[in-house]
Amino acid sequence: MDQTTHSFAAIILAAGKGTRMKSDMHKVLHKVAGRAMLEHLMASVAELGPERLAVVVGAGREQIEAAVGDRAQTCLQEPQLGTGHAVQQAESALAGFSGDVLVLYGDVPFVRAATMREMLERLHGEDSPAAVVLGFEPEDPLAYGRVIADDDGRILKMVEYKDADESERACHLCNSGLLAARAADLFALLARVGNDNAQGEYYLPDIVNIAIADGKPCAVIVADSADEVAGINSRAELAEAEARWQSARRLRAMDEGATLIAPETVFFAWDTQLGRDVTIEPNVFFGPGVTVADNVLVRANSHIEGAKLASGVKVGPFARLRPGTVMEEDSFVGNFVEVKNAVLHEGAKASHLTYLGDATIGAGANIGAGTITCNYDGYFKYKTVIGERAFIGSNSALVAPVTIGADAIVAAGSTVSRDVAPGELRMVRAEQLVKPGWADRFHDAMKKKKEAAKKA
Repeated sequence: MDQTTHSFAAIILAAGKGTRMKSDMHKVLHKVAGRAMLEHLMASVAELGPERLAVVVGAGREQIEAAVGDRAQTCLQEPQLGTGHAVQQAESALAGFSGDVLVLYGDVPFVRAATMREMLERLHGEDSPAAVVLGFEPEDPLAYGRVIADDDGRILKMVEYKDADESERACHLCNSGLLAARAADLFALLARVGNDNAQGEYYLPDIVNIAIADGKPCAVIVADSADEVAGINSRAELAEAEARWQSARRLRAMDEGATLIAPETVFFAWDTQLGRDVTIEPNVFFGPGVTVADNVLVRANSHIEGAKLASGVKVGPFARLRPGTVMEEDSFVGNFVEVKNAVLHEGAKASHLTYLGDATIGAGANIGAGTITCNYDGYFKYKTVIGERAFIGSNSALVAPVTIGADAIVAAGSTVSRDVAPGELRMVRAEQLVKPGWADRFHDAMKKKKEAAKKA
């Protein structure tokens, strides 16, 4: 944690209905890279060590309250009368707090901790601004509100696009809506904001113009990119945010020593960890909770989540690793192998067409094609333990709970429901029935029957 010099509180606005998302799920709980927007933002805030954190809720408040738990105090905005009114609802949550306040938006999830720090530090500049606004410079400023400022970043005027004249519209410095102020200044200025506008709402940026009219300076800092302050309001914008995040993560993976054969086809989760000299073939998806050590090969069309892969592991193609999978050094799962809540010790391998669930596979064990661990009876899960160097023949069913001893052999096609001792051969098959000439007689009879049917 890299805490700020001065104590601060954060207010996250998340009271909007999010109607453009067309979802029963609250907008800020929709995920990018497997993590809710709100969680991305809260993680960045947490890096700076806030003294207090308040989340302003409205529609879908129960979902937000369940998501944040005791990590933040929620404040209800009802009715919803604008961003200024929303911030006011957090005043009681910040009672007795005299530090800085950072105002953020739950649907603007990728503001960097470094940018937040810069905003807070600017509050303590020599001119002691009453408010610090985060601006950005998009390629097309569209109808964003403008921040009119001098070369030193001192704000002269905040103006909405519809109220701006031609010279003001020519300014490409736009208002992101994010703002920092000292608590006393913030709430005193908000108390003076009116709602004499087309929407009849109380707008947060109005505090800047009020402060300037009082002769108090306000300042702007500029985000590194427009992407950092991009809001997500629809499914299309959610997809665009995902694409931007994935593109940046792929570049970082390659910069840190991983080979991505077809980068645009690989998808990472927010917490994917990759070692050096990892090779990832096309069409690989990482869900949350994956750690990959050095010198791992992940072959094409594999899906991995909640798994830990040690050095020298090989996975796929067409493998699925589910949560709880641990693959130790030089273990291998091949095509159409699914693993769940199982440990493959060093050098263990399941080359194809296998399901290993709730199992421990000993070092050097070989799991033949078509083997399954029958781990569920419809009510409870049971464990299969396979010893070191054991050999499980193809098309075997291991009915858990069961233990296969070290160096044991399970013959192909066996259904094993009792423990197998170390070094033992277990063969569970019905006796083969042989009837010489039966197939020839069958084919002759059926051919005659077919010919008779044609003539009929």
